[in-house]
Amino acid sequence: MKVINVLTMLCLLLSFVSAAQAQTTTDELVKEWERARAYTKEYLDTMPESGYGLKPTPDMRSFADQMLHLTDGNYGMGAAATGVKSPYGMGELEKSTTDKSKANVTKVVLAGYDFVIDGIKKMTPAQLAEPIKLFGRFDMTRGMALAKVFEHQTHHRGQTTVYLRLAGVKPPQEKLF
Repeated sequence: MKVINVLTMLCLLLSFVSAAQAQTTTDELVKEWERARAYTKEYLDTMPESGYGLKPTPDMRSFADQMLHLTDGNYGMGAAATGVKSPYGMGELEKSTTDKSKANVTKVVLAGYDFVIDGIKKMTPAQLAEPIKLFGRFDMTRGMALAKVFEHQTHHRGQTTVYLRLAGVKPPQEKLF
């Protein structure tokens, strides 16, 4: 009987250790967001000033607007995920930013990444597992909400690869690691 109890306890212990190792830590999230920030900065630096107003078609966002939209997501979804209040309303940057120069857009976009990174640094591992209702309707953990905002910024940065090519410049080399 004691052998069964010991084996049961050992199995439970191993399953908890495995689950803990499978979870992403806040340090790992910070590292990934810092990598994404650096990669996006390469996109911002690569696009010539004249390309910030470039629209592949009239009904598409400009390069600057894509980057501002990406940043709106970083602030809006990042705030929901981290619990840190955003200094901007949802969609505010894309709609209200009038200075769409390379210097200003770069400053605004990088500040959006810093907002998310600083928010993650303040989180505990337990907070990553806390349930939230993203936008008042999607049930998920704070960690999953961070994954969603990471996917959003990756998607919009990826879209701007076409903008760079249309501007006649080579996009930055992929940064998976």
